[in-house]
Amino acid sequence: MLFALLLLPAPARAAGSVSQQQSVWPAPTIVPPGYKLTSIAARRIAIASPVGRKLRAKYPGIPAQVYIAGIHDGIGYWEVDFEGRELPLGEVEVNGENGHVVKSFTGWQAVDPQSRGHLARMADSWWIWLPLCLLFVAPFVDPRRPFRMLHLDLAMMLAFGISHLVFNQGHVLASVPLVYPVLAYLLARMLWVGFRPRIRREALVPYARTSWLVAGLVVLVALRIFVNVANDQVIDVGYAGVVGADRIEHKQPLYIDNDAHGDTYGPVNYLAYVPFELLFPNHGAWDSLPAAHAASIFFDLMVLVGLFLAGVRLRAGPAGRRLGITLAYAWAAYPYTLYALATNTNDALVAGLLVLAFVALRSPAARGGFVGLGAAAKFIPLALAPLFATGIGERQPRRLAVFAAALVAVVGIALGVYVPRSSFHDFWASTISYQLHRVSPFSIWTLYPSLHWLKVLLSAGAALLALAVAFVPRRRDAVQVAALAAAVLIATQLPSAHWFYFYVVWFAPFVLIALFAAHVDGDPGDEIAVTHVEQGDAVLVS
Repeated sequence: MLFALLLLPAPARAAGSVSQQQSVWPAPTIVPPGYKLTSIAARRIAIASPVGRKLRAKYPGIPAQVYIAGIHDGIGYWEVDFEGRELPLGEVEVNGENGHVVKSFTGWQAVDPQSRGHLARMADSWWIWLPLCLLFVAPFVDPRRPFRMLHLDLAMMLAFGISHLVFNQGHVLASVPLVYPVLAYLLARMLWVGFRPRIRREALVPYARTSWLVAGLVVLVALRIFVNVANDQVIDVGYAGVVGADRIEHKQPLYIDNDAHGDTYGPVNYLAYVPFELLFPNHGAWDSLPAAHAASIFFDLMVLVGLFLAGVRLRAGPAGRRLGITLAYAWAAYPYTLYALATNTNDALVAGLLVLAFVALRSPAARGGFVGLGAAAKFIPLALAPLFATGIGERQPRRLAVFAAALVAVVGIALGVYVPRSSFHDFWASTISYQLHRVSPFSIWTLYPSLHWLKVLLSAGAALLALAVAFVPRRRDAVQVAALAAAVLIATQLPSAHWFYFYVVWFAPFVLIALFAAHVDGDPGDEIAVTHVEQGDAVLVS
């Protein structure tokens, strides 16, 4: 059962473009403020539309429910949903001023608004995306070594963009299968780095000076904050975080078994939003939600700072600072980290906690606490518990016990305080049970049920890998730990019932550490990454 829980990422469903303020208008014959069309007229128009006629012909008498979809640019919109027994069958959006049908959806696009593509608005527009891709690879290109392995690795990290391009055209059935070859490549590379490490005697950044990277990092961070604020796009993940924080502040139950499932995360996720909800209180509406923006920016900066600290820990002196700046720069330039930031998800929170666990690799209590915080936020970090328990190959019972005690204490306190016995059923129904039974178009296992046997094999393989890395390789350095952490996270995502581009953020920091720290500038005698253990602690060799 434990690994059944570990193999389920938390959901990241998104609200549609005009459905965030969706509600039923109680007076069908009265025109609402900002509209010129009654809900009865909107329903009649939707039924007469091509989608409405097609659905009524296939499902005679199918009910059509009319909602207020909100006012945008001074124009009110109606949303008419054709509802099946279990799932929506169609949706028609009607302009409340002139009665024109604006959009219509059937199939998965009616069920899950996220599947309609172009979710991040400004952030996945070509004029933002393509320059970021260029900036992400530019410092690491060495024309003297065109077949450099790092070139291929960075290109494959960007290869999710092939699937993403198809997704943005609204072709979710074609975009989903294109993700898995990229995940498979990254899994294979991380396993190779984790089990067969190799020091590369070539410059990680062949030409760019450290000052250039610092300047680029400052510009990129400013750009990311601007895009986050200007994009004004908070999907349901961010909204759920703010609402959960508000419930904690008002001492209300955190978990309520309902159809919305905004409470599908662990308590630490909602606690992380509390400081920002106090600064920018929730007004009970799905508005611009500045608290969600502030929280996402903070989570993103937490990862960035953690990567800098990781570089400093892995190398001595100026080389460590240069590696840290390079890691932070790569995170800031990577398009998929901006994608998560611009939509105000909580995925960088988990990434940040896990990176801090890596930075605290020398302390079993600290790394156990950070892994526990991650697990109490979104559950999946439990898959890394065996790896981080042994760290760089520690087998001393006392250190293992300290790690376990810290992890259990953090998770136990979080669940004990916010999941009282009386509401455990609601907690289970809203989180684990929902995840086990959810149906999503963002999974080949949903689209192709005949592949269930392969999903079972991948699930078993992920569970075995998560356990095995606690024991093999018996001795490993910190770079190998990062590579194996990335491999475990990717392996748990492969058989998941729901995968989306946000989840790249979970393993991206560890992939960057594993790839970048393997490069050593200069002679073999220069400082390199952690290579051996002395008295149970990682030390640097110079």
